[in-house]
Amino acid sequence: MTQVKGEAGEGAGTVLVTGGAGYVGSHACKALAAAGFRPVVYDNLVTGHPFAVKWGPFEHGDVLDRSRLDEVIARHRPRAILHFAAFAYVRESMADPGRYWRNNVQGSLTLLEAARDAGVRDIVFSSSCAVFGIPAATPIGEDAPRAPISPYGATKLTVETMLQDFGRAHGTRWVALRYFNAAGCDPDGEIGELHDPETHLIPLALEVAAGERPRLTVFGADHPTPDGTCVRDYVHVADLARAHVAALQRLEAGMASAAFNLGVGRGYSVREVIETVRAVTGAETPFTVAPRQAGDPPILIADPTRAAGALGWAPQLPELSDIVRTAWNWRGAKQDARQCVLA
Repeated sequence: MTQVKGEAGEGAGTVLVTGGAGYVGSHACKALAAAGFRPVVYDNLVTGHPFAVKWGPFEHGDVLDRSRLDEVIARHRPRAILHFAAFAYVRESMADPGRYWRNNVQGSLTLLEAARDAGVRDIVFSSSCAVFGIPAATPIGEDAPRAPISPYGATKLTVETMLQDFGRAHGTRWVALRYFNAAGCDPDGEIGELHDPETHLIPLALEVAAGERPRLTVFGADHPTPDGTCVRDYVHVADLARAHVAALQRLEAGMASAAFNLGVGRGYSVREVIETVRAVTGAETPFTVAPRQAGDPPILIADPTRAAGALGWAPQLPELSDIVRTAWNWRGAKQDARQCVLA
């Protein structure tokens, strides 16, 4: 059974967290509880995990299920919603776009209408740098052209547009947080990253370092970057969680609706990630170079200036070595965590 830690009482500020049993959502729940909120996790557990629900009540449900949403919102009377529930595999979205449009867009519309009818005005939305597609220049600011190249990115941009429309028509107040490469795990080791299948570079490299995978596949060594491999802006998941809390607090304080890019503002190549994994773990990480993947931007680096000014947010764990270390430490804790189930 998952033990609820530090759960605030019924009179506390309740926040509904859709997708709160997932990677970023569960870290956000921990940050919400630390800030005095009462997170209520709403998750269908298709990609989420029962062990990640630790800081508030759990409600099993799908964002496409309007009657279930109405029931949960009426029971808990949340003051706001943090919306993470979405499918998030870029290449899967290209192979099965209907699944992504149905879940990510229709599900978000169902949630927005349920929130509107219940009088819940404040929504913080988990968006993505995928809304920008292949940028013309980096670092990427909020006003850069938005031209997604995958159905996943298109669904995120569509939900941002829906939020704007609901704001104008119904008074919905919103913040969309476009994060770059979420990485790392809870520094306390209580929750972490666990995907099936795993597609993220750092956990894949750690699997190789741990001997669970023979070698890593690097897609393209001929990109127009200093060492030929893709460069990405890795932002620690605990820092992303704090940004969601900051966005909620600023909305409640009267901040205007807006979108913000979340990143460190510095990029690391695939080869630099591999070298950092070797330095942290002491293990070699052999890899094979494969052809580039179509539509893979050579460089994605955020300009986080606007988030720093408007949200008062800055990464507390900006170093790649810290990100890799927390992910490596989580590997030793996750087997025990996976044995925990909800009653």
